[in-house]
Amino acid sequence: MEWLSNLFFEHSALQAVVVLSIISAIGLFLGKIRFFGISLGVTFVFFMGILMGHFGVSVNADMLSFAEDFGLIIFVYALGLQVGPGFFSSFSKGGMQLNFLAIAVVLIGTFLAVLTSFVTDISLPDMVGILCGATTNTPALGAAQTTLKQMGLDATGPALGCAVTYPMGVIGVIIGILFIRKVFSKKIDIASSKTSDNDDTFIGAFQVHNPAIFGRKIRDLGKLTSAKFVISRLWRDGTVSIPISDKEIRENDRLLVVCTDDDVARLTILFGAIEESDWNTENIDWNAIDSQLTSKEVVITRPEINGKKLETLRLRNHYGVNISRVYRSDVRLLATSDLTLQLGDRVTIVGEASAINEVSKVLGNTIKQLNEPNLVAVFVGIVLGLALGAIPIVLPGISAPIKLGLAGGPIVVGILIGAFGPKFHMITYTTPSANLMLRGLGLTLYLACLGLDSGAHFFETVFRPEGALWIGIGFLLTTLPILIVGMLTLKTMKVDFGSMAGMLCGSMANPMALNYVNDTIEDKHSSVAYATVYPLSMFLRVIISQVLLMLLL
Repeated sequence: MEWLSNLFFEHSALQAVVVLSIISAIGLFLGKIRFFGISLGVTFVFFMGILMGHFGVSVNADMLSFAEDFGLIIFVYALGLQVGPGFFSSFSKGGMQLNFLAIAVVLIGTFLAVLTSFVTDISLPDMVGILCGATTNTPALGAAQTTLKQMGLDATGPALGCAVTYPMGVIGVIIGILFIRKVFSKKIDIASSKTSDNDDTFIGAFQVHNPAIFGRKIRDLGKLTSAKFVISRLWRDGTVSIPISDKEIRENDRLLVVCTDDDVARLTILFGAIEESDWNTENIDWNAIDSQLTSKEVVITRPEINGKKLETLRLRNHYGVNISRVYRSDVRLLATSDLTLQLGDRVTIVGEASAINEVSKVLGNTIKQLNEPNLVAVFVGIVLGLALGAIPIVLPGISAPIKLGLAGGPIVVGILIGAFGPKFHMITYTTPSANLMLRGLGLTLYLACLGLDSGAHFFETVFRPEGALWIGIGFLLTTLPILIVGMLTLKTMKVDFGSMAGMLCGSMANPMALNYVNDTIEDKHSSVAYATVYPLSMFLRVIISQVLLMLLL
């Protein structure tokens, strides 16, 4: 049985893989168990690692350090790649407001942490770890540990602080949201009843009664208004046609138009009148609207199309078809001429069946191609991210330059490649399942190593007097920013409760709390708000954790 003992306890590469795999497997299994409707998910791997470390299980220090860093790198890069396409667009309109509120949550929590560190005897590195646990933000912890190692300081304290306060960080967000819901119960009902589950895209039928546009070509209409819109179909004298750019508008034409909610009034003035029929319900049979035209959803799979603007394809003039809608990551986009297409986009094409089949060949529509992840982009992105993370950045008032490090560099590059890669014809598309696998594998590996590394001293820290103090401070750092921003939002702004709750969960990087919110609120506003603020909040916390240590130590 010596071979079995060596497999589990003799330090080697094989033993490290076995131990980390066992921790991950048990942790993921237990993470599915729900307590009062709440499950910790992958976070349970962290606590399983702590338990194993407490009972004396260990692996080679170099192997543990490599696995921890590699897991963190994979996780943050895949995360950046996922949120990149919607990162910059999240700052527009309502997204800007939600991001400002999320920034307020981040800054209030940071201010309270620094203030508490000066008032108590808790060192700043330990307080940064407490803050990371209170905000359930392991990438920020990784960035803080990297900074401490670069400064030649011990990085164990922040890991212990994060481990001690992490559980209350998960529960504290839920408690804060429940308290806000109780206090503002009457206002929440009013706000929720006025919200709609539709996205910003609007489909409507307009009638041409404005003499100013009689005889004008369709391509000239966009110059007469600031509204963005797409004309999908044109009815004239009982027949329907695809409105190509050279077609002239006549009086009494009926136009099926795709636009945004905010532009409906402008387009009503432009065309003359809007019909009362609702074209936005999901049960419309688009192929039964007319007998001459049909519609089909096609997936862009040809690499040559990636990064091209829709207008450069000239599909209307060459094939007599029109792209009326574009779906990207389940978000409906306006198919305007300046829209940059990406691999994996699902486009709705309207036209004759034969023409649609030809356009399908042009765009690809070979789903099988998308099932093969582009690993070259992943590894190139990781190299670029690590290179960026190693660049020293000199800030005024800081004696030593800061670095984005293993967490900051890859997430920034991931966001940039995800957002702008297609414009440079880079193939950055990965299937949702492939991206989820990368993120899950990286985060699981990182949490297993982090827990195992801090487990030896975890319980002795918790049961010391300062352990209880850390837990109490962590709970306050979780709940106070949420209560302050959440209540001010509902009291002074026109934000529905679902969006407010999702914003709070995203600002605290807390998917477990979001799952609870989604289970208790029957709308999708919370998930949309979470995705809107998560990228910027995550990025800010990663950077702030480093700046605090470099500036105040």
